Amino acid sequence: MNAFQFHNPTRIVFGEGKAAQVGQLTAAYGSRVLLVYGGGSIKRTGLYDQTMRSLGEAGVSVVELSGIEPNPRLSTVNQGIALCREHDIQFILAVGGGSVIDAAKAIAAGVKYDGDMWDFCSGKAVVQDALPLGAILTLAATGSEMNGNSVISNWEAQLKRSFGSIHVYPRFSILDPTLTYTVPRDHTINGIVDIMSHVFEQYFSQTEHTPLQERLCESVLQTVIENAEPVLDNPEHAAGRANLMWCGTVALNGGFISTGMQNDWATHMIEHEVSAIYDIAHGAGLAVLFPNWMRYVYTARVSRFAQYAERVWGIERAGRSDEELALAGIEATRDFFTRIGAPSRLADFGIGDDQLDRMAAEAVRYGPIGAFRRLEQADVRRILELSL
Repeated sequence: MNAFQFHNPTRIVFGEGKAAQVGQLTAAYGSRVLLVYGGGSIKRTGLYDQTMRSLGEAGVSVVELSGIEPNPRLSTVNQGIALCREHDIQFILAVGGGSVIDAAKAIAAGVKYDGDMWDFCSGKAVVQDALPLGAILTLAATGSEMNGNSVISNWEAQLKRSFGSIHVYPRFSILDPTLTYTVPRDHTINGIVDIMSHVFEQYFSQTEHTPLQERLCESVLQTVIENAEPVLDNPEHAAGRANLMWCGTVALNGGFISTGMQNDWATHMIEHEVSAIYDIAHGAGLAVLFPNWMRYVYTARVSRFAQYAERVWGIERAGRSDEELALAGIEATRDFFTRIGAPSRLADFGIGDDQLDRMAAEAVRYGPIGAFRRLEQADVRRILELSL
C-alpha cells in the first residue's frame, strides 16, 4: 500500500424528502444564489418549484442558468461566470446530474480567476479559490456530488478536459433516491456503467497489499450489479435506487475506496476524446471502450483480472488458469453491459475510423496514459479500433 492523505469536506444529506431542506442549507452560505440546471426535467417533476419555494422561504434570491449540456460546454460555463459577476452571486446551487454539478464547479472556480477558466483544464493554472456550491442530485452516475472533479468540453476546439481541486467540493449534496425514479432508461443505464467504470479505474491497479481497498471496490461493483436490473425492470424500485445512488457517490469521492492505490484512468481519457468530437453520452462511450481496454491490458496483471472474475462475477475456477478466468471475467462484463442495454460498438453511434488518429494523438497529448499499463498513441488507436 502507498502513502496517502484522504479528506472529504462534503456534507451528504441522504433520504426521501430531503430536498425540502435546500433553502436552510443554502442560506448558511449567502442570500444570492445562481441556480444551475439542465434541460428542464426538474420543472416537469416538480423539483424546480419545490427548490424555488424552499429557497424563497429561507430568504434566498435566485438567478438562473438553465440548459447545461450532457457534456457541459465552456461557452455555457462562461455564461454562468458572467452572471455571477453581474449579480454578485454568493453561492451556486446545482440541481441535476454530474454534468450540471461539473458545470457549477467550473463556474465557481472561474468566478474567482482573473483569466480564462479553460486554463484549469489545460493545465495552465491551478484553482486557488472558488465560490461555495451545493447540489441536489437527480442521477446516480458520476460521483461529482462528493468530489472535486469537473469535466468540461471546449466544443469549438473539440476538446474535453478535466480539472480537480479541493476548493470545488460541494459544501453539501442532497441525495434523495426518489428523484431518480423519472430518469430516462438510457440515462440510468449510462449511470450504471459510469459507476462501474469509476471503480474499474481504481481497482485495476499494480499496487500490492491492498486487500481492504480491493474488497471495497468489489463490494461496490457487486451492489451495482445486484441492483441494476431490478431498477431497470421497475424504475420506482426504492431500495435499488437508493443503493445505486449511494454506490455512485462512494465510487468516486476523492479516493476513499482506493486510498493508497495507484489508479489508471486511461479509459476515461480515451472516452473524453470520443465524446469531445461526437458528443455521445459519457457512460455509453465507457460501455463500448472498457471491455476492449480490459482485453488489451489484462496480461499486465492477470491475477487481478482472475480475482475480479471470481469475486465480482462468481466465476468458479474449476481447473481454469488465471488467464482463462481473466478472459471469462472480461466476457462477463461485456455480457452484463449488453444485457442491460448498453452499446457495444462505436458504430452504434455512426462512428467510423476517420478520426482515430486525432483521438489517439489527443489522448496522449501530455504523454503516455494509464498506470495499470502505460499506453502510447499506437495503443490508444488499437483500443479504438477494437471498439469500432
